[in-house]
Formats: sequence, structure tokens, C-alpha cells
Amino acid sequence: MVAKQHETKQHESHGAQESKHDAEFLTIADAMKQGNGAVSVRGWVHRERGSGQVKFVVLRDGTDILQCVIKKEAVGEEAFKTADELQVEASLELHGTIKEEKRAPTGFELQVEQFTVVGTSHEFPITKDQSPEFLLDKRHLWLRSRKMNAILKIRHTVFKAFREYFDNHGFLEYHSPIFQSTQCEGGSSLFAVKYFESMTYLAQTWQLYAEPAIFSYEKLYTIAPSFRAEKSKTSRHLTEYWHAEMEVAWATFKDIQDYGEGVIKHMVSRVLAENQAELKVLGRDVSKLEPTAKKPFVRMTYTDAVKVLKEKCAMEIEWGKDLRTIEEDELSRLYDTPIIVTEYPAIVKAFYMKEVPGHPEVVQGCDFIAPEGYGEVVGGSARETSLEVLQKRLLDAGEKLEGYEYYFDTRKYGSVPHGGFGLGMERIVSWICGLDNIKDAIPFPRTPVRWTP
Repeated sequence: MVAKQHETKQHESHGAQESKHDAEFLTIADAMKQGNGAVSVRGWVHRERGSGQVKFVVLRDGTDILQCVIKKEAVGEEAFKTADELQVEASLELHGTIKEEKRAPTGFELQVEQFTVVGTSHEFPITKDQSPEFLLDKRHLWLRSRKMNAILKIRHTVFKAFREYFDNHGFLEYHSPIFQSTQCEGGSSLFAVKYFESMTYLAQTWQLYAEPAIFSYEKLYTIAPSFRAEKSKTSRHLTEYWHAEMEVAWATFKDIQDYGEGVIKHMVSRVLAENQAELKVLGRDVSKLEPTAKKPFVRMTYTDAVKVLKEKCAMEIEWGKDLRTIEEDELSRLYDTPIIVTEYPAIVKAFYMKEVPGHPEVVQGCDFIAPEGYGEVVGGSARETSLEVLQKRLLDAGEKLEGYEYYFDTRKYGSVPHGGFGLGMERIVSWICGLDNIKDAIPFPRTPVRWTP
């Protein structure tokens, strides 16, 4: 048997070689599930080493890795010479016999009888111990790493679970425009965009365009990109991120909190059920995630949080100041589930949050703070239904009311109690995976200093 280059493969048309190439390819995971016998697999060289008589190739595909043994006596001298020249990330098709081998990285080994080099690779630029910035520069290649493969699989489960939870609760997936004429979360973090002869903004949230639609279907959710022009270079901020949001009519403030807790529990439970192999690749301690899936979340008011931080963390916080990263992190280390902090001072929250009856200085807004110092992962609220209160808050913030006429109409014609929340998917993924930096929770991160590749 001989190795064939990709460009000559089309000329093979008879005999044993034809039957080999016509064999059905299995994923590495399915090949290992088969356990023994003849198999055909394909993928990329993850690692390689060898001597004058035998070449060991650890093959990688989208499902796992597999040790493949290419012996000169099995494939012939000419083919072995080709095998001996293989480098990391060359792509291969291999045919042979799989068997259990406890010394192999994943417990199985392929004794290769024939192989084809589909695409060569020479001096792959990513080697061991590269700096984080270099890996970001080469992100298009670093996506091939087992670490990124594991993260992206967990990310897929998280996205799927969010949709699954709200589909099962009777919600409709709904989409709002990316180009938006008004701000919702704060003018200082808007990306302005030239729109023909005018100016518009990239979406910070879908909310002002979701609220009008609840008067039609009542229960809505979305997963879409959001953009924040914050010049923050922390390990938990991105300028472009995926925003999972929900909005629901006839909801109480407690309903919003319950939905938030429910979907986070569902996402974590799904990952624990479906991604144990990926969590192992990442070295994630799953015992840190299990309480979130099994225990009720801690709930406390902002006022109580300030008191807890003073008593247990010796941190003095002036009432009315927003909780900073350092305070959120200290609070999160006291509990093993997310903490739902409620009833924030109105001065630190958005104009659309509903006042607590009898206490206009406090709003029915909530933040979910993840365990282990991963910060706020969800922000939600009951929505203010009073047109007069909304207009006053916007004017106090220096906003012109003319651009919000479409939004005010939702309060003029049959307004009802309602609310919703936004969840940062990369923050959830970062926490579940135990990542050091949120930039690894998305394939191509965007920050104030990085917009390529």
C-alpha cells in the first residue's frame, strides 16, 4: 500500500485501493465507539513523532483525538517517507484497524494500513507557550486548538439551551433592528454609524423594539449581537457580544427573576449533561457548577448587599453608589450560586425601570452576579408603565423626547405590566468554562484595541 497525494487520488480507479477510498469515514468519536475492526477516519495532525520504522500521529477531528500508528512494514517504504515528513496540521485520510490501547491519549489506537495526504502543512506558527496576544493575532488558526474546540462546543450547548428553555415556556423568537435611532442603556457607550446622509447607532439592546411586540404575542426572546462603545480593557468586557434577551407581558418583578434563574439553571444543567468531555479538556472543576443546577439562587436587595459587604467583607459602600467589579467579586465569593441583587437606587439604573411603589428612589431592577468572581451576567427589570415618569427621566438625562414617540405609544394604547432581562452569553460561557478572559468565549473577539482578524 502507498500513500497518495490529494491531486493524484482522482486517478485511482480499481482494486483494493478503490475499496479503501470508497469506505465510509467515521468521526474519531464514532470510530472509538466502534472499538475494534476496520475503520476509515480523517482529520488533522495534532501531534507527531517517530523513528526510522514507525510514525506516531495523533489525529484530530471535530469530535476527539486518536493515536494513529504508521509502520514502514505496513505501508511500504515510499509511503513511510511521506509519513515521516508530516507536520502538525497536515490533513489526512487514514484506513486501518482500531483497537483499545490504554497507553494512547484517548485509550484507542489505529494501526494504519493506508493513508492519503489531503493537504500539507509546513511550520505551523502556533507552538507551545505562545502569548495571549499572539494567539489573538492568529485566532483564525488558534480556533483549531483543543481548548477553543471545547469552548465552542460548550458555547453551542449554552445557546441551544437558552432557546430550548424559552421555547418550552411558550416564547416566540423575535428580532429587532441592529441600526437603531435611539439609545437605551446610555449615550456614552453608543457606536455612531453613518447611515447614508444621516447618523444612527448600533444596537445596545433589542428592548425598545421588543416592548412594542409583546402587545401582539406577549412572550418574546432573542439572541443577537449587541454593541457597547466602552473603552474598557478588562477581562470581562467586549465591544461586540451576543445578547440573549427576553420580554414578557403581564409579568411581575418576581416573574422576571424566576425566568432568569430558570434559564441559567437549564443552561448549566445542559452543559453538565452534554459536555463533560469538554469540561475535562478545559480542566474545569464541575463541582463549582453543580450548586447552580441544584440549589435555589441567593436573592437580596441592594440595601442588604451593602450591609453584607460591610459586615462580612469590611467594605464601606455609600448607599446610592452602583456596585463596582470589586464589590460584585467579593459578594460572589460568599455564595456558591448566582446572587440576584434587586431594588437598586434609581439613580444608577436605566430610565425604563419601574419604581418601587411608595419608594421612587428605588427601582424594580435586578442584576444576577455569577459565582467565582465572574461578575454580572444578567440585568433585568419590571418596566415603567407611566408615560409621565418615562418622559421626566429622559428629560433629566438630557434626552430629546422626539425620538421616542414610537416607544411612548406603547404606554398610550393598552399598556400592561411587563418586564424582561438581557443576558451576556460570553459572560455565561466564560464562567461555565472557567476562563481567565472573556475573549476566549467568542470565536473572534472585538475590544477597543482589537478589531482584526
